Amino acid sequence: MAIPPQIRAQAAAAQFLFWLPRPVRRLIAGAPLRLDGQELALDAQLLLKLQKLGGASLVNGSVEQSRALLEASQHLVNGKRIEPVATRDVAIPSGEASLDATLYTPAGLPEPSPLLVFFHGGGWVIGSRATHDNAARYLAKHAGVRVLSVEYRLAPESPFPGPVEDALAAFDYAHAKAADLGADPDRIAVGGDSAGGNLSAVVALEATRRGGPAPAFQLLIYPAVDFTTRRRSREIFGEDLFLTDEAMVWFEGHYAPEGVDKADPRMSPLLASDHSGLPPAYIVTAGFDPLRDEGEAYAEKLRSAGVPVALSRQADLIHGFLNFAGVGSRFREAIAEMAGALRVGLAKRS
Repeated sequence: MAIPPQIRAQAAAAQFLFWLPRPVRRLIAGAPLRLDGQELALDAQLLLKLQKLGGASLVNGSVEQSRALLEASQHLVNGKRIEPVATRDVAIPSGEASLDATLYTPAGLPEPSPLLVFFHGGGWVIGSRATHDNAARYLAKHAGVRVLSVEYRLAPESPFPGPVEDALAAFDYAHAKAADLGADPDRIAVGGDSAGGNLSAVVALEATRRGGPAPAFQLLIYPAVDFTTRRRSREIFGEDLFLTDEAMVWFEGHYAPEGVDKADPRMSPLLASDHSGLPPAYIVTAGFDPLRDEGEAYAEKLRSAGVPVALSRQADLIHGFLNFAGVGSRFREAIAEMAGALRVGLAKRS
């Protein structure tokens, strides 16, 4: 899809600002922001300042308007398309319909390779394969894996448990069709950011509990894992830091309408009665994120159940940084750590 000239110009301006000398960027961003014993990275603070000056927000108006805004704004922060990564469309059966997906294969990757089944973020309401295209490309290239990015159904058209059913169907398809995808069925991970992290955790939990094929690894990027409790990080970081409390309420209202049991482990995997036997997990949180504390609570819950867990708090970053690789080196450092964790987590054991 062609990028509108106005978006191209805005992206170029953003790139220019992030290349300015640090003292100039600090002057534009303002005095350092310190909360809860943490200092916000200059790259993150500058991005938030640009967002505020542009009058943009994660949620804006109707569902359709919010989806369109995210589709357009991705070009401001995603950066140049990462190559060489080959792509092909895949159709995944799910119930009576099929899900669109994209298989990303970095150049030179032999078969069979590890595979990441990836679920994009966006509060189960917005976001798509397109908004997370460069994120999938980055993980494929730098982790040395194939990535199957799934276009699961979104709320409010398909509220809970629709996206969960699609996510499970996608994992089952990837395992059953591993040879067709060029993948090793014993080295298939699930992963995603925010809402996608939630779906990944749920797939790992549900697949393990039912017996049979289960993921070999979980890549949980600032995941939402508990709809029943407002933790301290949501009170501290719920305003003016990209993901707001208001946006979270909006997302939840669409995904979990009245009458849904929010304590259902398929929605709140933190509340599952048993976490033993789950696949190893890399859980990354952002210090200035309303979801920080529940993600870290999930890491502790898995650890207490004997699950191998690596928890990485990126203390100076905000929610959403997986998609900010095109602006600011600090975001790329954190994403590179994720890719390294995925590579190690899916490494072939002798």
